[in-house]
Amino acid sequence: MKFKRLLLRIYFFLSTQVGIDPVKLFYFFSSTPRYIRDFLCFKREYSGQIKFQPCLHDWYEEGGTTRDEYFLQDLFVARKIFKAAPDRHVDIGSRVDGFVAHVASFRKIEVFDVRPISTQIPNIVFKQADFLKPLGGKKDYCDSLSCLHALEHFGLGRYGDPIVPDGFIHGFVNMAALLKTGGTFYLSVPLGISRVEFNANRVFDPSVIVKLAKDNLLELSELTLVEQNGKIKSSAFDKAQFSKLARKQYSLGIFIFVKL
Repeated sequence: MKFKRLLLRIYFFLSTQVGIDPVKLFYFFSSTPRYIRDFLCFKREYSGQIKFQPCLHDWYEEGGTTRDEYFLQDLFVARKIFKAAPDRHVDIGSRVDGFVAHVASFRKIEVFDVRPISTQIPNIVFKQADFLKPLGGKKDYCDSLSCLHALEHFGLGRYGDPIVPDGFIHGFVNMAALLKTGGTFYLSVPLGISRVEFNANRVFDPSVIVKLAKDNLLELSELTLVEQNGKIKSSAFDKAQFSKLARKQYSLGIFIFVKL
């Protein structure tokens, strides 16, 4: 298992940071003979103009990815918001091409992010903001709030934000201040053995998140886990379960808090 995780980390670094994808490189060499064979077969029965535009990897992929944790969490929380029908929903840093797009398909959503977004998208109101700093005039601003797979990055500098080792605390406090009494906060973060994987993300002991929420008048009402095998399941949130999660290597936790 440790060797597999090491290989996955090496693959992530090579493919996303160096720009060399070993899997695609393998498929290039293994797929080229098939491409040539298919091209010659097609050319024998087609007399029109042909240009080369090889697509060598699609033979090995499924029709769509449905086990990715982003995909699963985005749909899960978007359905929750659809059912709740809040007056004003605000999102902090979640994927625009995933969760935000799902919500924007059926309602207006306000999006805050430390990075600019220049594209104008129907139903999405964008505001650039650094949540390591308090947002003046925004206290008790909304009755529904989301931050999916984003808090773990605060203060690590990955997205142009300043280096602040406890940045997730500043971010959480400032987000909680946006929420009205009785409002709902949807938060997802990596859970497991507490650590920083610099400068990618943090992994949290769940009890740290719940204590931080309690300190900001937020009460946990639901916890859902997205496991690395693609399974999504409801979880207890007692001390024993938190201790178990804190010893795991990784899970994605989706917390739902209510402002007291």
